[in-house]
Amino acid sequence: MAKGKWIGIIWTSALVVILQASNGLGIEINDKISIEGVLAGAYQYQNVDAPFDQDNAGRGALPFEPEIRIRLTEKDEIFFKLGFAAGNGLNEISPFNLAPWAAPLEDDVKDINGRNRDYLLTAWYAHTFAFNEEHTLQLTGGIIDATDYLDQNAFSNDEFSQFMNEALVNAPNAFLPSFDIGGAADWDMGNFEIAAVYMNVGENRDGNNFNYYGIEVQYNLNMSLGKGGYRVIISYGSEDFLDPTGQSLESRAIVLFSFDQKFGEIIGAWVRFGFQDDKAAVNYENIYSGGIDISGTLWGRQKDNMGIGYGYLDGCNQDIEKTQVAEAYVRFVLDKYFALTFDVQYMRDELKSGEGPKGFIYGIRLAAHF
Repeated sequence: MAKGKWIGIIWTSALVVILQASNGLGIEINDKISIEGVLAGAYQYQNVDAPFDQDNAGRGALPFEPEIRIRLTEKDEIFFKLGFAAGNGLNEISPFNLAPWAAPLEDDVKDINGRNRDYLLTAWYAHTFAFNEEHTLQLTGGIIDATDYLDQNAFSNDEFSQFMNEALVNAPNAFLPSFDIGGAADWDMGNFEIAAVYMNVGENRDGNNFNYYGIEVQYNLNMSLGKGGYRVIISYGSEDFLDPTGQSLESRAIVLFSFDQKFGEIIGAWVRFGFQDDKAAVNYENIYSGGIDISGTLWGRQKDNMGIGYGYLDGCNQDIEKTQVAEAYVRFVLDKYFALTFDVQYMRDELKSGEGPKGFIYGIRLAAHF
């Protein structure tokens, strides 16, 4: 049996023990140390029409991400997130440019960013300055994930409990690196929040080390219908990316907008759109996506929900002319740990050279949060 599958079985068994020993979400070792995390198993089947040989097939994957939080004081904490996975799911055989499941899978948690580091996703120290109840500043340093601070969205941001497709979790052209050395500042001023991120990333797809800078400004709107979040994100990568000719190095830059709003107890809506420059070789220049969230209150199960989303991505200076993604899911919360999701996706890649793949992906996901 493959090493990755053994790891999945071992950690699945460990999680069963943890759940049996715990009385609630999160395991409090003592008043300073707690363990949280997620285990998710998913199976997806693709029915694809492609201009090249492509089998209709199904694949599964089992990622496990335990987290350890150490509260040194009321204002200081240390955090670790580990990532283990058995299988790569459809991601390794899909003919589409975008991943059907955006979770970190078996290949993603090994030799992370070319650093020769396996399984350790994040490890950081944070200190919080509390000026008053509605005014805080948190500074974080270590191995971080830019998506923990940038491109947040209440309805389109979690591959374990919301949409599965890469296009509807974060913007694929948003250029948000994960799991590498850096620092972050999160300034919370009540209705306004500002987050800034710096990261030094081991290597990009061209094999080059690069520096990343990102900032997000968020306005939180509270009205009688419900809460909303309105964000603008600016990202920049240093001149370490090959241009379309492969002869010189260029920088990358993007402006992204990410909004979500609740409209009463049942309906929520979200939209995300952004624009990337074309100096470096990139697949997508623009993204326009959005969708709705429907609370299970509609059918008498308040914790359930349903999501419907659509994404349109304009190609840039590579082979892709445009990509369209549509996804719908319904999520049933089974108990305080487990939730079961049924998911269907439609994807279509149009190539500059002609027709690309198109088809449906059907999935089921069982996730346990502890």
